[in-house]
Amino acid sequence: MKAILIFVCLMSGLIAIHAQQYKPVAEKSELSFTVKNFGLNTSGSLNGLKGDIIFNSADLPSSSFNVSVDVNTINTGIDARDSHLKKEEYFNTENFPIITFISTSITGNSNAYSVSGKLTIKGVTKIISFPFTVKNENGGLIFTGNFSINRKDFNVGGSSAVLSNTVDVNLKVAAVKS
Repeated sequence: MKAILIFVCLMSGLIAIHAQQYKPVAEKSELSFTVKNFGLNTSGSLNGLKGDIIFNSADLPSSSFNVSVDVNTINTGIDARDSHLKKEEYFNTENFPIITFISTSITGNSNAYSVSGKLTIKGVTKIISFPFTVKNENGGLIFTGNFSINRKDFNVGGSSAVLSNTVDVNLKVAAVKS
């Protein structure tokens, strides 16, 4: 019985060693979006990325993303537009200052991965899936991916004849071991 207990403890320790925990580095990460407004691409970014990332390419079921971004950091290059986007009709940052993503599954191989999870914007949670890649860099990892969402699914922006419903999101998340 004692030998079994020692074996279980050793195996648990080995699994913990392989499941690497990472923290996003907000200053080195890029979260950008593009939406057509009056037929022209309007781009912006969000900062303040936080959370926990567990990633092990050899054991994807044990991998996960639990990250958030501060909507108050929205930057489209025009202060008046940024202020407008923080109002109730758009992101309502007074009541919903954070966008979160919590993964539910990660699949793939060393060339290409896919993640599914719960994206919450403005209090509305939807399941999304998107491809991503991982690159080792300076002792950490760089995750890159992109996806599109329908802004109306998250009650962002109301009805508009000039604003597209489709928002394209690009991610470059730098993460270091925690």
